[in-house]
Amino acid sequence: MVSNPVIKPKVATPALVLVSTAVVVLVAFVPAVKWPQSSALFFGWIGLLICAAIVGVIWLVRGRRRRAWLLDAREKWNRFEAARRIHGTTSEITVVSVDALEPTGSWITINWNRFGHVQTAWLEALPEPIRAGSVLLISPDPAQVMPGMPWPATYYIRASHCHAWAPADGSVAIPGVMWSPDARARH
Repeated sequence: MVSNPVIKPKVATPALVLVSTAVVVLVAFVPAVKWPQSSALFFGWIGLLICAAIVGVIWLVRGRRRRAWLLDAREKWNRFEAARRIHGTTSEITVVSVDALEPTGSWITINWNRFGHVQTAWLEALPEPIRAGSVLLISPDPAQVMPGMPWPATYYIRASHCHAWAPADGSVAIPGVMWSPDARARH
């Protein structure tokens, strides 16, 4: 299974919280109850302890996945900020949706973060797949977007104009780096 690197993994889900609570409550009663004489009840208690171990492992795995995702998001945003400093004029766009995939590129819907303008765009094929929720750092094409002129109906994004990408939900705070695309757009 290929996981979507844009979506922050969930640690707690309602089902996991309910199961964990039930298992913890039942396991809390294990020391208070006299060990049963019948083997069926004994194996029931052993099964409950095994369930408790499985639930604990699930929490541990989900916590590690989230921590790894946060570290990866931090790394992508650091590369994003470095690319912004290296390249001259850049713009940030958020991929709202991927409408159609084709071998040479994708039809996507984008939001220009600084201007709040949503439009359809053609994105040439990139080495990495881009998913909805990605923030792309691009060099805008002056032939397509000019001050005082109307927005083009469809914006064409060349692969060579894409410098970096990061997940829009990278809500990890690092001093000196703003993580919210909306917050950066205001500055």
